[in-house]
Amino acid sequence: MRINVLTIFPEYLRGPLELSIPGRARDAGLVEYRLVDLRDHTHDRHRTTDDEPFGGGAGMVMTPGPFFEALDALDPSGPVVSLTPRGHPFDHETAVRWALEPELTLLCGRYKGIDQRVIDARVDEEVSIGDYVLSGGEPAALVVIDAVVRLLPGALGDHESAASDSFYDGRLSAPAYTRPAVYEGLEVPAVLRSGDHAAIARWREREALRRTREVRPDLLDGEAAD
Repeated sequence: MRINVLTIFPEYLRGPLELSIPGRARDAGLVEYRLVDLRDHTHDRHRTTDDEPFGGGAGMVMTPGPFFEALDALDPSGPVVSLTPRGHPFDHETAVRWALEPELTLLCGRYKGIDQRVIDARVDEEVSIGDYVLSGGEPAALVVIDAVVRLLPGALGDHESAASDSFYDGRLSAPAYTRPAVYEGLEVPAVLRSGDHAAIARWREREALRRTREVRPDLLDGEAAD
């Protein structure tokens, strides 16, 4: 898979993409990252990528030219996504869908956003990672990349690791414990130490449902209460 990121701060992403699962996946040849500096597609000595908004008002708007030229140079074959608070919520299903694509291109806005002509002419989807505003799209790009790359075959040690994550089956995951069995008087549930795999599976299913019902009842979509 190839992931392109259009940004005025490529160094913001370079370091994190060398670490953990995104870095290991790249080293294994599962994914290629292309960080495109939008300033390389400007034509003035100040390498300007923003200007005042038409109609007046506070803030600046990212100019269309660098985005159009960068996308022309890339000629991406997969979804082109703008990361913006105005987008639809990013979720597990979206990550799965994008993980099946040969290429994914992420546009990182700044200031008051990207000139709408870029969105209208070149963007397939607008996506938000939450109901809040960031200084730019770069943190959101890292969130999306991590969620997508970990789903690529071979990115994790085994498929079961991803299959037991929250949202994989539409629910939150069950609580997890490790050694020691007792810490400061707090004990790991006895069933997890029993060696009874069927009982453990039932406990995890029950706890996952309980946790989802308490924290994210919206995920249950009308499932039975018991």
